[in-house]
Amino acid sequence: MRGGRRRRGSSGEGTGGREAGDLGPRSPAGDRPPVSLFAGSSHIRHAWDHAKSVRQNLAEMGLALDPNKAVPLRKRKVKAMEVDMEERPKELVRKPYVLNELEAEASLPEKKDNTLSRDLIDYVRYMVENHGEDYKAMARDEKNYYQDTPKQIRNKINVYRRFYPAEWQAFRDSLQKSKMEVG
Repeated sequence: MRGGRRRRGSSGEGTGGREAGDLGPRSPAGDRPPVSLFAGSSHIRHAWDHAKSVRQNLAEMGLALDPNKAVPLRKRKVKAMEVDMEERPKELVRKPYVLNELEAEASLPEKKDNTLSRDLIDYVRYMVENHGEDYKAMARDEKNYYQDTPKQIRNKINVYRRFYPAEWQAFRDSLQKSKMEVG
């Protein structure tokens, strides 16, 4: 054993890598709780019956474990002959409420969590306060750390306008008022 490396299972003779005082039976999964395949869906988790198999649970909910078997594709024959479809017996859906709840949840509109960084908002406000609509002057400004081109700065300002239209309008109104007071 050079370099201080130990071989696997060398922590004790016949202990299987366990500590010396540990004589109890070794479970394959340890003391961890079983991992659920559908941990993200509370509807499935609440309707799950741990005494049944995964396939049986999903069949009762009207779901499928293998989508290829749930919706079989018709095999085409040469010369456009009639294709005989074997009718598979429909499995009884005992928990249709799970499927209905999942469909209702999937039909909800997705939340848009798009926000702009505080640095970008401050950058756009500074540029508009000092230069107005002069994008070339903004590009030459010393605060233009990333050396944005006039077109890139214009696009950043337009993004700010789209994300925060009410805040943008209030900002433009405050700039108009300050110009009127000075002028």
